[in-house]
Amino acid sequence: MNPQNKPVNHGMVLSIIMVSYLMLVVDTSIVLTGLPRIQAALGFTPAGLSWIQNAYTLAFGGFLMLGARTGDILGRRRMFITGLAIFTLASLAIGSASSPAWMIIFRAVQGLGAAVLAPSTLALISTHFAEGRARTRALSLYAAAAGIGATVGMVLGGLLADLISWRAGFFINLPIGAALMIGSLRYINETPRQTGRFDIAGALTSTFGMCALVFGIVEAAESGWASSLTWGSMTIGLVLLMTFIRIESKARQPLLPLTLLNDAKRNAAYLARLLFLSGMVGFWFFTAQYLQGALGFTPMLAGLAFIPVTIPQMLTSLTVPVAVKRFGHRRILLTGLSVCAVGVLLQGLGAVHLSYVGGVLLPMLLVGFGQGWVLAPLTVAGVAGVAPENAGAASGILNVAHQIGATLGLAILVVVYSGGHATAYDAAGMALHTGYVLYMSALFLIIALFVSMRYIRFHPVTQSYQRNTNYKVTEQEA
Repeated sequence: MNPQNKPVNHGMVLSIIMVSYLMLVVDTSIVLTGLPRIQAALGFTPAGLSWIQNAYTLAFGGFLMLGARTGDILGRRRMFITGLAIFTLASLAIGSASSPAWMIIFRAVQGLGAAVLAPSTLALISTHFAEGRARTRALSLYAAAAGIGATVGMVLGGLLADLISWRAGFFINLPIGAALMIGSLRYINETPRQTGRFDIAGALTSTFGMCALVFGIVEAAESGWASSLTWGSMTIGLVLLMTFIRIESKARQPLLPLTLLNDAKRNAAYLARLLFLSGMVGFWFFTAQYLQGALGFTPMLAGLAFIPVTIPQMLTSLTVPVAVKRFGHRRILLTGLSVCAVGVLLQGLGAVHLSYVGGVLLPMLLVGFGQGWVLAPLTVAGVAGVAPENAGAASGILNVAHQIGATLGLAILVVVYSGGHATAYDAAGMALHTGYVLYMSALFLIIALFVSMRYIRFHPVTQSYQRNTNYKVTEQEA
């Protein structure tokens, strides 16, 4: 499966890809437990503080499709290293920030780097690992990095904010990014460049359309769904994206080959991923706020409090290849979603008790066990049957579903939490409204479970591949 037909050190390739994606995910959540320290250091207003995350989300979501297809056309290793360079240099600038404006601008630049890097990581897996057992194992470890990264970011952000500085959470990317770029040049082979013209019209409409749509969703969390800016931005975004689809249907070398959307199983995987992220973002974001605001935890303690999610998730993620061989992708996906939904629902019920042991610990364990079995099957379903030349575009759609799901979910859940009021809550009020949010989060997960149960089926591995790997597919795989 190596694009250049040269021997590949698959262990090193996968390690580089996993660490790079882990760095992206960690930086998405690392700021959450450090926000109070950042606000105090740079003088952010409460409204401005949300733009530390929003700027990153806006750039990441807006440029994803462009970043994905650029890798297909110009070479995935080239764009992988470009994304790493942008992300790493932006991390240096963020860690050196002396004003809110500086921080927000370079968080957006960091999001741009992530938009180039993220689809390249998944596309490189698709082109270096054969579909079947090898790819399932690679995607399981990749999904483990994606899931564990969120909790590692929460823990690391709290520890660094208390023990060193919130800036250390960004400076740490410098040696990691440099090592990854050197390793990429040494171990990852370049994919062939595609000939033809770049789809400029598609690039412009998709980028501005995604930016407008994501901005509208973000603005909904700030100003409410009734805001004219919210609806205006979302309307412009949807019109541009519909124009983008029309352009792609006629383009000779489209940014998004529409044939990728002809597979109902893949579309269901994208929808289930969007719903899953919509639900899980409530768990991560509001649990972090609950621990510090209602239970009085310091940033460090709040970060350490997420360890009961991290360890079970890591363990279950690593068991995915064995579990798939025994039970099939579909069964472990449905089991993982069910356990996650129960965990989030129990935490919603237990929030009013204002107790970590009595209301948070068991749900965290359940969420950790469940999430470890969700992301890998959804990733496998999202890229199954995709031709190597379209791997970047397919991974772009997958990442768009991931990003839009988290952004849309947070916008909806912020409204649920606030109830349309801007007043702050005391500990009891925060606990009550956190419970409401988690009920809604559980509903998103239940809908994702229904979509997966009803529509997602997994392609069996070809007989030729089974002969080459001695991997037998059970009936549950189909």
